[in-house]
Amino acid sequence: MNTTADNRPNILWLSIEDTTPRFGCYGDPVARTPNIDRLAAGGCRFPNAFSTAGVCAPSRSAIITGMYQTSIGTHHMRTTHTNNRTPNMPTPYSAVPPPYVKTFTEYLRAAGYYCTNNNKTDYQFTPPVTAWDDNSREGHWRNRQDGQPFFSVFNPTVTHESGMWDRNNRPLKTNPDDVTLPPYLPDTPKARTALARHYDNLEIADRRVGELLDQLEEDGLYDNTIVFLWSDHGEGLPRGKRWPYDAGIRIPLIVRWHKVIEPDSSSDQLVSLVDLGPTVLSLCGVDLPKHLQGQPFLGPEKVERDYIYATRDRYDESYDMIRAVRDKRYKYIRHYYPEKPYLLWIPYRNRHPVMQEMWRLHAEDKLEGDQLTVFRPRPPEELYDVENDRFELTNLADSAEHSDVLERMRGALTQWQSDFGDLGDVSEEQMVAKWYPNGTQPETATPIFIPINESNPGREVAEKSGDWKAPLLLQIHCSTQGASIAYTTEKGEDVTWQLYTEPLRLPKGETTVRTKAIRIGYKESDENSLHVKVV
Repeated sequence: MNTTADNRPNILWLSIEDTTPRFGCYGDPVARTPNIDRLAAGGCRFPNAFSTAGVCAPSRSAIITGMYQTSIGTHHMRTTHTNNRTPNMPTPYSAVPPPYVKTFTEYLRAAGYYCTNNNKTDYQFTPPVTAWDDNSREGHWRNRQDGQPFFSVFNPTVTHESGMWDRNNRPLKTNPDDVTLPPYLPDTPKARTALARHYDNLEIADRRVGELLDQLEEDGLYDNTIVFLWSDHGEGLPRGKRWPYDAGIRIPLIVRWHKVIEPDSSSDQLVSLVDLGPTVLSLCGVDLPKHLQGQPFLGPEKVERDYIYATRDRYDESYDMIRAVRDKRYKYIRHYYPEKPYLLWIPYRNRHPVMQEMWRLHAEDKLEGDQLTVFRPRPPEELYDVENDRFELTNLADSAEHSDVLERMRGALTQWQSDFGDLGDVSEEQMVAKWYPNGTQPETATPIFIPINESNPGREVAEKSGDWKAPLLLQIHCSTQGASIAYTTEKGEDVTWQLYTEPLRLPKGETTVRTKAIRIGYKESDENSLHVKVV
């Protein structure tokens, strides 16, 4: 495979799940991550990188759209509400963002990039056919046209929270006595074993990272590919995953950019995962749509953040609403339901062995000190000096000497909610009812064809196949606001759907054009086809 014919960079995303930076390159003595460490040795670590939510689907919706999940209605985890009893509320539903919201990959495809995803999505909406050239387990940059720049995503999923559950069929490599649990969790053999499994799973993910980096080198692409490695949110331990504490939102972020980023370096700038898409667009020379809420953290359009923001809403069965803002030193958390206990009913979380230990020991009245943190009443507000209190255990919200910090952080959060909108103020039932009138998902209109030549200057719709005089352009139109249009001239089921961006210039002879359209959150349209003979 040759390197790209132009000077635009390739982009590779290595998307790890459910982990804080438990890597050797971040100073973890238990980690066995030689390939990730190799990547960091050639690039830059960003220790102040954070997700927008402590759980995957809301976070991934922000990543793929460059929009905060609370701004576009993708903030509830998941759009399948297992115990929903609300009449006329479909379960599951697909979130329906504003019509101008796209997956940012469409802008890359329109610019000529070959975009693949292998193969996790979890966007809170059905991935539109227009988002990717290949969204499958076979998705790989190696399938692109020769010389075409690429954006490829690979998702090793082995580090997911569920990987810490008991697996009797797999031996444990990490010694449970070597791991260290946060002080707010019980230090028991069962809890240490769960965390040891996570280190084993990180080693497996690291091997997959190594395979992909080796493939880049084999293809002669390593120096012209900007590599990003990140996690969709923090680690799957209790009071980590699903929460806006640093354990739940602090992520590893490593970027290697040959001859641009200094090798084996570190940057303390604040980065949010909502910035990933806009950063890629900027580095690839694509003009940023102004509705995007993330901002580039690298390259000539780099913007330095003052704050990052995180949220918590309905996660699985239980409703909640928490908002958080963090700068480099302080974290402010606002609870909208301070009357609720910390531990709401989430059956999936209760399958975690550490959570089971917490419930068991609490029932036996054997937890003490910081281990009781999540069993105490919620305060309306929390303020932490995260620089000096990394586990966020000393709440400074009532500290007189921190009153100025509290007011500043309160104001920053309120301003963010005002600037970007916060659909957490709207009940999920009302939100979905607006999207799904009478409980029915809207459907994208079927596209139509408009031939354009001397005899038909874009006025008449082609209702049937026929002969047309050259030169001929074929315009495709969809009447649904915000719909993206896909087309192909291939036959059969297993075809590559191209993104329609401008009228097609048809060659002389016979061509069959097939098309369909999709707006995010709508049903995909029916397919339409037209057989054209250009004479």
